[in-house]
Amino acid sequence: MAYIGKQPVVGNFQKCDAISVVNGQAAYSLTVGSAAVNPENANHMLVSLNGVLQAPGDSFTVSGSTLTFASNLATGDVIDFVIILGDVLDLGAPSDGTVTAAKVANDLISGKTALASEPADTDEFLVSDAGTLKRIDYSLIKASSPGLVHIKTITASNSSSIDFNNGSSNVVLDSTYSRYVFYIDIQLATDNTQLQLLYSDNAGSSYFDANYSYAMVGRSDSGSTVTRNNSNDGQIELFPETIGQDTDETFAITLSLSQPAQTDTHKTCFWNGGGFNTSATLFGYTGGGINYSTVNAVTGVRFKAASGNIERGTISMFGVSTG
Repeated sequence: MAYIGKQPVVGNFQKCDAISVVNGQAAYSLTVGSAAVNPENANHMLVSLNGVLQAPGDSFTVSGSTLTFASNLATGDVIDFVIILGDVLDLGAPSDGTVTAAKVANDLISGKTALASEPADTDEFLVSDAGTLKRIDYSLIKASSPGLVHIKTITASNSSSIDFNNGSSNVVLDSTYSRYVFYIDIQLATDNTQLQLLYSDNAGSSYFDANYSYAMVGRSDSGSTVTRNNSNDGQIELFPETIGQDTDETFAITLSLSQPAQTDTHKTCFWNGGGFNTSATLFGYTGGGINYSTVNAVTGVRFKAASGNIERGTISMFGVSTG
């Protein structure tokens, strides 16, 4: 069918970089902007030598990015130009600067599958930086909202201890968060004992067993006040009295560990909670403690019973995001 008006131009037309003739040489490399180019075949090229267009196949051939004349060129010969037409029957890659907004379908974005959840940190977006398109990872633009970020929950089942460390527990106590919070809801297997806290500075390979100081104060449901403290103990104890273990004697603590990655100060933890002692008396209380063995970063914490095991319950670890 004949065209009405100007016939559309199809192909990717490129003028090759200038080629210097070498005496006695027939083969020459084809480049555009110093980058090698591979014509479709000789019939898709215009080659001018000494002002005369050359016949493809007869006067020259092409293989990859190498143009080879039928005979060696001599000093004084001039390759005037080499123009590559591209595949004139198939558009292939659009020519530079030919794709405009008018050529992009309106459903380019809306026609694609929508994400059903928050993008991954490495998902990329396109942005215009002073008119230049650039890509950017979602992690660099997402909002960092203040709040608790769940890291891990461990369920006890007659467990000797519950550990959170940078080693086998596969969690991270570092500078990602300035504070880590632990929600403790457990029951001990043995009556008349204590829940204890220990620190590690080697990712849980070992835990300090000396130089803990702690203090707490509590009040019972009958109005009596109790205190518990020690300035040189083998662990931090987390209840002002000994703990009851009957099935109806619940026990819960919220414990906060501050700045575990600091290396110039002792690491403070503080907590508040409520539970029953061995006489089934309910106590609410608050406390704080440190280990003063070293100012090394704390990279692990262990919760354990002073005797027996942790029979059941969970301990959940969160990082505190400040936004």
